[in-house]
Amino acid sequence: MNPDSKIFVAGHRGLAGSAITRYLKANGYRNLVLRTRQELDLSDARATAAFFQSERPDYVFMAAARVGGILANRDLPAEFIQENLLIQTHVIHEAWRSGVRRLLFLGSSCIYPRMAPQPLKESSLFGGPLESTNRAYAMAKIAGIEMCWSYNRQHGARFLAAMPTNLYGPGDNYDLLSSHVIPALLRKFWEARRDGQPHVTVWGSGTPRREFMYSDDMAAACVFLMNLPDPEFDRLLGSDSEEDSPLNPPVVNLGVGHDITIRELAQTISRVVDYPGTIVFDRSKPDGTPRKLMDVSRLTGLGFKANTPLEDGLRLALDRSGLVTSATLA
Repeated sequence: MNPDSKIFVAGHRGLAGSAITRYLKANGYRNLVLRTRQELDLSDARATAAFFQSERPDYVFMAAARVGGILANRDLPAEFIQENLLIQTHVIHEAWRSGVRRLLFLGSSCIYPRMAPQPLKESSLFGGPLESTNRAYAMAKIAGIEMCWSYNRQHGARFLAAMPTNLYGPGDNYDLLSSHVIPALLRKFWEARRDGQPHVTVWGSGTPRREFMYSDDMAAACVFLMNLPDPEFDRLLGSDSEEDSPLNPPVVNLGVGHDITIRELAQTISRVVDYPGTIVFDRSKPDGTPRKLMDVSRLTGLGFKANTPLEDGLRLALDRSGLVTSATLA
């Protein structure tokens, strides 16, 4: 990509898309194509086709998706699979039809089997049953990977899928019922400190292990991948494995390469917020997958490494969350 390349960031108001947009602007890319959902409904096939034929972007970052925390995924599986399948199908197909040079499809670490060997390798895809609480979302993302792979094989497209680990940062969703674990805990601990509550309740047992990546590091990794020289980029676009060879999907894991327990995360957030009370774990709430640590050797082998320590990232996220300056949070 060069500074004048026409770049479409789909989902530029979400956590991932807003980080990619910030990174592109900060690094001199001045021809960004951005549309709100009100301006362009990507679940509408005709509207998406008209947009791509009119704008004809050179590069696409596919960050638009319906996302949510563990309870939202568990309770609304039909919405998660239906909306995500529509959005990604329209974008990937129209990107090919309009001649997009490269597309980066953002997925999630939940594509990997619930009990896959740790750390999770890209070749673990399709290797076993998925976590039931987010299976619908995961299946939609797996379909997106297969669609990229299929268009690469059949049409010579250059579509790559990036699988970020758990993200946090500016633009996150702080609703307690639909958010992911970090924004939910930041809000809980901040409000407990503000209101003088004696304890904070954390969902689950606290034993699952999770990996967390600051959203700006994820954005830097995405732009890094899109800017790889042709030979290196093309080697990532997937190939059908032989019977005795490991699976080679067009996927690159994005992560930091180490994880912590939810209990340790809660303790870290308590320290960042300077909360003086105690932590209680509600075992009636689901834990989800026991562990999700990404194998990032493919990414680091290309020359990229995330550089924001968790505690630093949490402080940045809290400072930009609106929690500290607001008496209430809508």
